[in-house]
Amino acid sequence: MGNWAKTTLLLGLMTALIVFIGGLFGGKQGMIVAFVLAMGMNFFSYWYSDKIVLRMYRATEVNLQDFPTLFQAVNRLARNAGLPMPRVYIIPDASPNAFATGRDPEHAVIAVTEGLLRTMNNEEATGVLAHEMSHIKNRDILIGSIAATMAGAIMILATMARWSAFFGGGSQDDEGGGGMGMIGLIAMSILAPIAAMLIQMAISRSREYLADATGAQIAGNPEGLANALGKLGAYAKQIPMKAQPATAHMFIVNPLSGRKMANLFSTHPPMEDRIARLRGSRGTTPPADTHEYRQTGESRGEQEARSMWDRLSK
Repeated sequence: MGNWAKTTLLLGLMTALIVFIGGLFGGKQGMIVAFVLAMGMNFFSYWYSDKIVLRMYRATEVNLQDFPTLFQAVNRLARNAGLPMPRVYIIPDASPNAFATGRDPEHAVIAVTEGLLRTMNNEEATGVLAHEMSHIKNRDILIGSIAATMAGAIMILATMARWSAFFGGGSQDDEGGGGMGMIGLIAMSILAPIAAMLIQMAISRSREYLADATGAQIAGNPEGLANALGKLGAYAKQIPMKAQPATAHMFIVNPLSGRKMANLFSTHPPMEDRIARLRGSRGTTPPADTHEYRQTGESRGEQEARSMWDRLSK
C-alpha cells in the first residue's frame, strides 16, 4: 500500500473514531457540534500556524545577501520541484535541524537552524533542504492540519464524555438501552485521545517516508540526504534542542530524541529505516564521520556549538 493510500486510510480511521465517539454518548447532534468546534479551533491554526511556530523558535527571515549559498540552494531546489521560491528563515539554535511550514506552496517557509549550517556539507544540506521542499510539494502541512482538526474533535468529544459520566450521563444512557455506562464513558474518554495520537503518529511517519523519497528525487541524489540523516540523528542526542512536543513532528528529525518518553511516542520513523530506504537496502553504512561522533561524544558537539556562537556574536 502506497503512502497516499495509507494516509487516506488513517484519516478515514480518525473520522470513523469521531463518528463512533459522538454516536456513543451524544448522538449525531453531539458529534456535529463537537466537530464544528474543532474546525473553528483549527481554522486559526491553519492560517497562522507558520507565524506562530516561527515566532516560537525566534526564527529570522534572511535573503540572498545574508546567506547567498543557502538562498541559491533553496531557489535551485524550488525550480527542480516546480514550486515557487519559499521564504527562508534561520533559527538561532546550535542543534542541527530544519522544518517547513506554511498553508500552501505559495505561502511556504523553510527554516533551518544555525547548527545545521555549521555541521552539514553542501551535499548533505541540499538533501535536507530537498526533504523540506518535498513536504511543501506533497502538501503535508494541509494533511497535518486535517489530522489536527480531527484529533481536536476527538479531544473535545472525550472531554464531553468524561463530564457526561461525572454528571450521570452514563446511567441515563443505560436506562435508554444504548449507552456505555459511567465506567465505559470514562474509559472511552481516556482511550480515544490515545488512539487519535497513535493515528497522528502513523500519518506523520508515513509522510516522512514519502518526503525522504521525494526529496531524494528533487535533489537528484539520495546519498546526501542519507548521510545528513545519519549526522542529524547523532547530533540530536549530542546537542539537545529546546523544542515543544506539539511541534516536534514538523522537524526533519525528532528534536526530542534525547528524551526516552518522547522516543516512545515519536512522530518520526526509525532513523535506520529511513536511511535504508534511501539507499535501497536493509543494511546501512554509517556516514563517513559518524564513528567520530561516537568516539568524541559530547565534546565535539560542544566545541562546534561554542565555535559557532563565538563567530555569530562577533
